[in-house]
Parts: sequence; C-alpha cells; structure tokens
Amino acid sequence: MISNRRFAIYRDNIIQKEGERERERERERETMESSSNPPTQIMIGVNQSSLRGYPHPSISSRTAFEWTVQKIVRSNAAGFKFLFLHVQIPDEDGFDDMDSIFASPDDFKRMNQKEKIRGLDLLQYFVECAHQFGIQCEAWIKKGDPKEVICQEVKRLQPDMLVVGSRGLGPFQRVFVGTVSEFCAKHAECPVITIKRKADEAPQDPIDD
Repeated sequence: MISNRRFAIYRDNIIQKEGERERERERERETMESSSNPPTQIMIGVNQSSLRGYPHPSISSRTAFEWTVQKIVRSNAAGFKFLFLHVQIPDEDGFDDMDSIFASPDDFKRMNQKEKIRGLDLLQYFVECAHQFGIQCEAWIKKGDPKEVICQEVKRLQPDMLVVGSRGLGPFQRVFVGTVSEFCAKHAECPVITIKRKADEAPQDPIDD
C-alpha cells in the first residue's frame, strides 16, 4: 500500500512532467507561428545631423526611430524587422552605391577602418540601437535625391510601412527647402508614418536638424 508521502511525491512528479510537456508544446506553437508569420518590415529613412554632421543622427531620424520602438514594436521585438536606409546626395562623398548589407554591429567591426566612409557610422548607430532592443535589422546606403530614392527602395523591397522624420517646416520654408516626408507620404507605395520632432528638441532655426 502506497503511503501518503509517496503518493504526494508521485503526484507532484506527474504534475511537473505535465507542466514541462505543456511548456514544450507552447514553445513548438510559438516556433510554428513565428515561421509561418514573417516579421513586419518597417523601413526607416535616416540621415545625419545638419548641425553636428556625421556620425550624429538628425533629431528627426532619432525621434522617428524612438517613436517606432515605443509605439509600434513595444515588447514584440521578434515580430519586427527594421530596414534602415541612408540616402546621400550625389558627389557628397564621391563613392558608388554600396552592395553590402549591414545587419549587426559585428559587420561594422570587420571592416577596415581606412575603408569606412561617411555614412557607415550613422548606420552603425541605428543598427546597434536596434540590436539593443532585440530587433533584427538591415541597413544600407544609396545615393541620389533622398525623396525619390526612398520611394524607389520602397517599391523594390515592399516593406509593410515607411517611417520618416519630419522637421515640421512651415509653408514658406517648405517652398525653399522641400520636405522628404511630404513627398514620400504622397508617392511611396506603402503606408507612411511621419514623426515630428519633439518641441523641446527643435533647434532655433527649424531648417536645422
């Protein structure tokens, strides 16, 4: 006859094993769901600060990134993938388009320091920030008119959405400067979210960033 103590131990072992089996089934379900549901791809246009230059990100770019993490990704880092695109104006650095894709901080470390060009440090900043949040990402550089290149890359890669920063320029300033965010909102072939700078971070001259 089984004693009460042995029966309790036997019962607890069964409960523990059943719990382990349930956790294993849950992990299998999560694996199947993640494999069948690819991550939501968000393209983020990034550029350097007009005040501080490379490798410092513009206020608009940094605000757009932070907003996307806080408001869209939240705690579901595994469900998203960021596509960081930096467009440089032709002849700004005198280099051709880059074919390499930079998806982790280690990719930058492996590069020879002498071969690094302006713009890589900017991308490295955002890639490292994304990895700190556990968000997978890719980053690359193109050259051309930023608003047109961004729309071309959206058409090529077909992300789920595009996020761009906005300086919030007034009508008079937009006539002379133009805005990438407005152009993309009208022409990009995907949903577009424009994020304005925080009021307390806006420079004295709003054209600066």
